[in-house]
Parts: sequence; C-alpha cells; structure tokens
Amino acid sequence: MDKIAIVILNWNGKKMLHTYLPTVLEHLGEDAVVYVADNASTDGSVDYLKSDFPEVKLILFDKNWGFADGYNKALKQIDAEYFVLLNSDVEVTDNWLAPLMDFMDGHPEVAACQPKLLSVRNKKAFEYAGASGGFIDRDGYPFCRGRIFEAVEDDKGQYDDAVEVLWATGACLMIRAADYFAIGGLDGRFFAHNEEIDMCWRLNLSGRKVCCVPRSCVYHVGGGTLPKDNPMKTYLNFRNNLTMLYKNLPEKELKSVMRRRWFLDYLAAVQTLVLNRHWGDCKAIFRARRDFKRWLPQFQKDRERIQTMQQAVKVDGRKPYSILWQYYAKGVRSFSQLP
Repeated sequence: MDKIAIVILNWNGKKMLHTYLPTVLEHLGEDAVVYVADNASTDGSVDYLKSDFPEVKLILFDKNWGFADGYNKALKQIDAEYFVLLNSDVEVTDNWLAPLMDFMDGHPEVAACQPKLLSVRNKKAFEYAGASGGFIDRDGYPFCRGRIFEAVEDDKGQYDDAVEVLWATGACLMIRAADYFAIGGLDGRFFAHNEEIDMCWRLNLSGRKVCCVPRSCVYHVGGGTLPKDNPMKTYLNFRNNLTMLYKNLPEKELKSVMRRRWFLDYLAAVQTLVLNRHWGDCKAIFRARRDFKRWLPQFQKDRERIQTMQQAVKVDGRKPYSILWQYYAKGVRSFSQLP
C-alpha cells in the first residue's frame, strides 16, 4: 500500500503536464507515488508521459468519464492510505505535501484537507477555485476565504490559520481513502463542477471534518478545461449546484431554499442577457433548470440516505446569511468583512 497516491486526472492536458508535472515530481518526498489517469486524450498526452516520465504510473480509460467519475474509477484501482486529487495545472512548492500529511496524521477526525491556493498568474493573490478554504451560504452559493464571487483578495497572511471549512477544492484535495469510499466518492453523474462541494458536504453530514491547512501552499492556473465564460461551465455549475442542494439540504429548508433559487436563477439568466449580453449563458441557465427537474427522480434515494445520516449527526456547515445580499447590497468584498 502507498502512503500517499497523488492522482492527476488528464484530458488533453499535455501542455499543462509538460509545464507542471516536473514540479510535482521534484517536490514529491519519499511517501508519495504519482499516478496520471487519462480520460482518452487525443493530444498525445499518453505517449508523452510514457517517453518523458516513465516513473509516473498510468491508468488509461477508453472514454472521457469527466472529473467526478474519472476519479472514482481511477481511485478504485489504487491502494493507498491517502489520495491527493491534483489538477494538471497546479504548480506545487517545496514541502507542500508534508504539512498536509502531518495534519491528517495528527487529526484522525478530519477526512479531507486542502492547501492554500494562490494564482499562477499573480502569486500574491488567492486563486478563484479554492483560495484558503470554502463555504456555502444559506442558498448554496459557494465562496472562500480569500474569494467572494469575482472579488479575489491578495494574500497577506490573513487566512494562514488552519481551520475547519465546509468544502475543500478539487484542484488539490487530500482525502483518506477510507473516507472517500465510505461516503461513496464523488457523484459521477455531476461529470464536473460542484462535485467536490457535494462530497465534502456529505462528509460533514456523516460527522467527518474538512479543513484548510495553509502551511501548505500551491499555485493554480484555473479554467484549464473550461474557461469561466464557457456556457457549458455555466450549465454544469447551475445544474449540479441545484442537485447538490436537493441531495443535502435539511427537509425543513428544502422548499424555501428551492423557491428562492427559482427566483434567483432566472434573475441571473436575465442579467446575463440584458447586462452582459451573454445569450449562451442565459440559455445554459434555462437548460440547467430544465435538466435538473428532469433528472431529479434518480437522486431521491440519495436524498433519503443523506437525510437519515443528517438526522443522526445534526451537522450543517453552511453560513446562515445570503452571500448575494452581502456582496451586492452591502458591498462586502472580503471574507473577513462577513458576519
């Protein structure tokens, strides 16, 4: 059994692997092994890895399973105490791995953790995808220590304390293999986006903890597969976020939250069209709401199981306020300004 299996999921990411895989291998340490799980790339990634990085272990798929199910299928083939889910566009730093491992070894109640995520493009600023640990508000909107919507803070050491969070970023996520499989892993039906938030929420509801360990720091490019202005990204984010809420919300809040989200989602669709003139994003939100309603029945058993688990543990790590109200009405632009 490996102590740590660093698993990079790849789909046509040869350029990213060329740029960032050497840093992973350089700062590996003696307790870790690197795997690349390839989602049927067509850009020569596999041949490149075989010729230039023979020390990397390969897991090859015959189709693109997406982020969620790609990891589910890859991790089933790996025997390790800890998994590190690592994006191919992450530049690691010297001694990035040891603080994560030491923290997990010293805190058996913690199922998963993340490092501090800074931006490759501006190494003094947090990175959008995870910053220094993630939360969601009462309506399911995600935000981070260091990032609220498009407002990304500079890193001045203000979030350097290790803290419990609701979710850890899938860009660089260490998780105990036992917890990963016990909770059912990532929801493969999501394909990509919100899948790590959903999994971490389920971990919380099962009585396990998720933390950010800023003593470890990595740099992330972000948007390597789908840029922020891609309608498919908008579609997946809205559809999966609504599905996550349906699965995990307490029964007493489900109807009220879903009513608010109905109004807020269609308001967002109008805004993208009228203010931003993004017809593709507008259509993506309408399609996401339609498809959410269509596939809802297949998540009923998941919800029943999670509700039973939630009643036993009585944990809900959401913030009780609306991040939309804090951001747009009150002008809050940093996590430290939040209630």
